[in-house]
Amino acid sequence: MNLPDRHATLASETLPCAAPIPRRARDNPMPLMNAEEITRFLHREFPESDPSRSRVELPGDGQARIHRTMDASDLRPGGTVSGPSMMALADTAMYVVLLAAIGPVALAVTTNLTINFLRKPQPGGMIAEAKLLKLGRQLAVGEVALYSAGVEEPVAHATLTYSIPPR
Repeated sequence: MNLPDRHATLASETLPCAAPIPRRARDNPMPLMNAEEITRFLHREFPESDPSRSRVELPGDGQARIHRTMDASDLRPGGTVSGPSMMALADTAMYVVLLAAIGPVALAVTTNLTINFLRKPQPGGMIAEAKLLKLGRQLAVGEVALYSAGVEEPVAHATLTYSIPPR
């Protein structure tokens, strides 16, 4: 995926607007939600999440990036990040890129997630880079590359499909 430097921080100050879902992500180049709005939405809809462990960025063009601190609860024996923790991060990144494209739709749900684990992740921070590949009226398809913080090679690659409820 061609994303800007994953270690840079981006800020956006736009307000959300209610609009019909565009037929394709490229039909609506401007996100309907910015990173701060998505972060607030996630913590409101998922109150069990810890806001201090994640940072959302929206580089634009149907892409999103999440920086997440992995703690002891994310590790498996051997001190590596567990598969379920990486899958949850990939799923969250896809949800974020979808929310940016369609606005605050809490009931958009994962219908498929396929992940390939490419190498052992380092404990500590992880970065998920998501790209929306196709946005339809009922389904959205995307891909997510997962990286250990500070490492150039991805540790996992996922493809995901989301179901979008009727609006």
